[in-house]
Amino acid sequence: MAGLLDELIDALRCLPGVGPRSAQRMALHLLERDRPGGERLSRCLSDAMARIGHCSTCRTLTEHETCTLCGDAGRRRDLVCVVEAPADVLAVEQATGYRGQYHVLLGHLSPLDGIGPEELGLDRLEARLEAGEIREVILATGTTAEGEVTAHYIGEMARARGIRSTRIAHGVPLGGELEYVDRGTLSHAFEGRRDY
Repeated sequence: MAGLLDELIDALRCLPGVGPRSAQRMALHLLERDRPGGERLSRCLSDAMARIGHCSTCRTLTEHETCTLCGDAGRRRDLVCVVEAPADVLAVEQATGYRGQYHVLLGHLSPLDGIGPEELGLDRLEARLEAGEIREVILATGTTAEGEVTAHYIGEMARARGIRSTRIAHGVPLGGELEYVDRGTLSHAFEGRRDY
């Protein structure tokens, strides 16, 4: 077998977590058992690649100039949750009752990789903070060293403008046993403890 089948298998490997065997199974499934599904997938993927971009306000993914979250008049305009990726917006929306705005960084500060404030579009966030409508910034970046540095940098931006800056809690997962939690997570959980 060579040609288009190999090209399809190789193309499917660009998806996260898809190795050679999984890609082969997917390709064979579509070709042998679900050609209409494969054709639909092809159309949807082509349309998505051509039409989905970033929201002009919060930078999440959308097919419109402004996403539905930014356009929702029922959401709080004085509260902005800063996240690293559009996937984080989906996670917060699905897991919480958060009703504020978002700002998506599309990464985190990483000087060693050449990613500074300009690459993250922090000037856009700064403009939103300067507008005077925002009263609190919720920092929901990752718990990596880069995520913590990014949170600190943005927290300082907010504080310099008299805007409250809060960090989401990190620590022991619900149902987690202390003996199985890594030292860094447990240490962070102790530092971030609150009144009970």
